[in-house]
Amino acid sequence: MYKLRTTELGDIDMAKEVIETIAGLATIDCYGLVGMVSQDIQSGLSSMLGRESVRKGVNVRLTEEGLVIDVYVIVGYGIKINEVASNVIQKVSYVVNNNTGFHVAAVNVNVKGVKVLRGK
Repeated sequence: MYKLRTTELGDIDMAKEVIETIAGLATIDCYGLVGMVSQDIQSGLSSMLGRESVRKGVNVRLTEEGLVIDVYVIVGYGIKINEVASNVIQKVSYVVNNNTGFHVAAVNVNVKGVKVLRGK
């Protein structure tokens, strides 16, 4: 749980999973992404995630500067990766800050692959 603030009536805490879900939903809404991937630390394998488990493609940690969010994505072939990454950074930062009240210090976009989109 991350402490958002303390009031005279008590503390306001937010679970890490909530922030991961918000960041994941903001990420997959960006143009140019085919999907998100989860990192299996033990074997190093990546697998595409469905919309229902987007938070598994997100890692959030709280630092003194604010939240640091890592997202793991697959980009569509032929789309400029730097533009997609820039869009993801802006959108995730805005959506997380706006919906949670936490300051976002950094969003790190980790492109784990490129996929050819059918029908192009």
